[in-house]
Amino acid sequence: MNGPFPSREALPAWLSERRAELACAVSFLTRLPPALRADAPPLARCVWAFPVAGAVVGLIGGVTLVAGSGLGLPALAAGFLAMGAMVLATGALHEDGLSDTADGLGGGRDRDHALAIMRDSRLGAYGAVALVIAMGLRGAALGGLAASPWALAAPLVAAAIGRAGCGLVLGLLGPARTDGLGAGAGTPTRPVLVAAWAVAALLAVIFLPLLPAVIALAASVLPVLAVSRLAQRRLGGHTGDIAGACGLLAEIAALLVLAAGVGTLS
Repeated sequence: MNGPFPSREALPAWLSERRAELACAVSFLTRLPPALRADAPPLARCVWAFPVAGAVVGLIGGVTLVAGSGLGLPALAAGFLAMGAMVLATGALHEDGLSDTADGLGGGRDRDHALAIMRDSRLGAYGAVALVIAMGLRGAALGGLAASPWALAAPLVAAAIGRAGCGLVLGLLGPARTDGLGAGAGTPTRPVLVAAWAVAALLAVIFLPLLPAVIALAASVLPVLAVSRLAQRRLGGHTGDIAGACGLLAEIAALLVLAAGVGTLS
């Protein structure tokens, strides 16, 4: 997304570019069609559409949550089923990023050792603990929303906000490596980042009451800033794993505040 809206004559080409960027975001962040094309636009240009891709994943989780609750499942079981559906939709992309980030930042002696650990496909103790805690919090928060009026909307909004968090990391930090996914993604411009958070905020205020929407947006930024600061200090920048971890943590933060606000913020 580059600059203001186009003239009428340039509108078809402008819309074609936005469609290509949206398709790229969905293909990259999910296992859903369409497949990622060789001629896809640079990922940094597609960051504005990350929240849309997240909303699709969140909708899958919300539908599963409502269905599980409607079938009479315990709230926690419905929450974990919804989480499982979302993990399947993304191919555990963000969970893999979280585990690698926890192993690298937790177990690395120095920058080079931490980056080497993050490239190792094996799961370490820090990564395992981080996954258990994160998945427990995520499933429990979804379960806490199962019987609420937000059961469908909250996962959608939280997942959209989380993917905006992924893009924020790419804009805040430079890549820690000269190769790999983080370096290949590029740096989104300020208009693209603003557009990403505008899309996430729009989805939040459309599907949720205003106060919960604002609180969820604010809460989601905190883990992104915290992990970004740690990554800058320990690694000198971001990696694809860092971006994925921040997206998942931002989503969980939004879900937690929404679950905590059921019955009080609506």
